[in-house]
Amino acid sequence: MLAAIAGGRLQGVELACLARKAGWQTLILDRDPYAPALGIGDRFVRLDLERMDDLDKACRGVDILIPALEDEVVLDKLVRWGRERGIPVAFDPAAYVVTSSKTASNRLFASLGIAFPDPWPACGFPVVAKPSNASGSEGVAVLRSPEDLQACFPQGVPGRDWVLQQYLEGPSYSLEVIGRPGSYVPLVCTELFMDAAYDCKAVAAPCGLSPERLRELDALGVALAEAIRLNGLMDVEVILHGGQFKVLEIDARFPSQTPLAVHAATGCNMLTMLGMLFLSGQSPPRPSPVAIRGVRFQHIRVTPRAIFVEGEHIMAQAGPLRRVAGFYGADEAITNYREGAREWAATLIVTGATREDADTRCGRVLRTIQDRCAIETIVDRNPEEPA
Repeated sequence: MLAAIAGGRLQGVELACLARKAGWQTLILDRDPYAPALGIGDRFVRLDLERMDDLDKACRGVDILIPALEDEVVLDKLVRWGRERGIPVAFDPAAYVVTSSKTASNRLFASLGIAFPDPWPACGFPVVAKPSNASGSEGVAVLRSPEDLQACFPQGVPGRDWVLQQYLEGPSYSLEVIGRPGSYVPLVCTELFMDAAYDCKAVAAPCGLSPERLRELDALGVALAEAIRLNGLMDVEVILHGGQFKVLEIDARFPSQTPLAVHAATGCNMLTMLGMLFLSGQSPPRPSPVAIRGVRFQHIRVTPRAIFVEGEHIMAQAGPLRRVAGFYGADEAITNYREGAREWAATLIVTGATREDADTRCGRVLRTIQDRCAIETIVDRNPEEPA
């Protein structure tokens, strides 16, 4: 199986790693000669994804193309290219249009009676300001007063392109749903942890929710998938606030961070499930019930002074990455580390019989790095925690 991965950033890294675990061959396509995924894929071709002739030359013999980017112009061209050439493109453009806009997503939640953060100004302060079409924590700001609002938007709150809504506190969770209308499979729920800038710094499993709560979240994910007529894979992010799940966002695209955590916890490979859906036209079967292993998936930035536990942006900026088994005691790592480097970054994947075991092992990995590299301290800040 040869899969072309269109985009070599963090989604591409995730796909290339899962492909290796599945025994697939990968072709990474990106214009950036230092794209993070190019050291993990089997082949790399530097090209402009909008140039169809170049794509034709690069993709000879490809069985499936999987987008790993969020440029709507390029995505539309890739879908059209695949249709014209009879090559499956594992992407649902209609679902993506809804989920890539927080404004459109919020309208969907409201129409379905699904709880989500209250809009400003009815919610009062604190409030979260998010660009409607941005991904992850990009552009997110927490405004705690009218003065903060004025400082953030000196020309007044924009009527378009931004979403302002209630800032909620509570644990955050992620759930992936895959399938086609009438046949959806919710996967394993994971818990998310944010850094001081609200970027996801760690993913853990099992998530710690009760069986009743997990069934509630599964039903919520399937209802959202049915509402957008999803044909593919979707990520649902929620916060548990005041005893109620509130949906923060949904994304009908291949995610980053959670797929490798889910694979480490259960052996479930979202890439092969996506391949089954688009190559055979059949929804993948629900995975057999398995005991979930404990997993800690965590990003670190290492300097001579400190180890910083930070969000995934540090990996996006790290240049070409590689997989290393047994890295400082972790099961594996995705890293730009080279012998003698004084500054580097890594995503650690650590497992254990339970989540507590995985957390303990991850702590030992950090202390091992600290001791061997003679680093003074470990810095792990939470949202809004002062430097």
